[in-house]
Amino acid sequence: MIIDTHQHFWKYDSVKHNWIDDNMKRIRRDFLPEDLQPVLKRNGVEGCIAVQADQTEAENDFLLKLSEENDFIKGITGWVDFKANNIEERLNYYSGFDKIKGFRHIVQGEADPNFLLQKEFCDGISKLENYGFIYEILVFPHQLGAVLEFVRKFPKQNFIIDHIAKPYIKDGFIDGWKILMTEIAKYENVFCKFSGIITEADYKSWTYEQLKPYLDITLECFGPKRLMFGSDWPVCLVAGEYSEVKKIAKKAIQGCSEEEQQAFWIGNARKIYKL
Repeated sequence: MIIDTHQHFWKYDSVKHNWIDDNMKRIRRDFLPEDLQPVLKRNGVEGCIAVQADQTEAENDFLLKLSEENDFIKGITGWVDFKANNIEERLNYYSGFDKIKGFRHIVQGEADPNFLLQKEFCDGISKLENYGFIYEILVFPHQLGAVLEFVRKFPKQNFIIDHIAKPYIKDGFIDGWKILMTEIAKYENVFCKFSGIITEADYKSWTYEQLKPYLDITLECFGPKRLMFGSDWPVCLVAGEYSEVKKIAKKAIQGCSEEEQQAFWIGNARKIYKL
């Protein structure tokens, strides 16, 4: 049994989704539960975690409505403004929804490489632990120095790094990313998703051999008890099919024990998302 810990839904809007550039034309359309459910079924996936793609609370409402209508959506990673004066009130509100498991901010889009360390943002993050919410970290490698300081600040808060921190696979850069990921992984409250990997390589010419060093390092750093499978559907479609993404993950963990593989595919997701 498998839980896909990372996928998105949207009703395509050229302004709201302007990050979908000309190289990603395949995903310039609506992607809704009726599109994903047959894909999950074909791939033996029991359910998924829907992750925000828009930084508004309206996105939370959108995903909550979809989850009410579709049982296979097991949880939601939403968005709140952690710098807002009413952050405690908003977290208290969302604690009333069982499907809301945590939040993230699209930090990769922030110009300040130390955005995560801004006092107002950290003040908001400090409230999460009281509600049992997780925080998902979406960054590029050049922001990992801030991530290291950030996770040190909150030793009791559960974090998940999305997309193995988006290493520069296409350019073949690995050393700086490796050093910082190794340090970050020393904190046992930090988990990581095997997700969003093929889209960091060349969309048309990536190979498993090209991805393998990054997968191996992540597995070595975090171990199978702190890694989870995520497809990053539908974004993954610009570089490959859902089945290919699953096959990459399966190949990467083939040396793990049966118990460790079960943790990777479903056990860790159940634990961290409290499914």
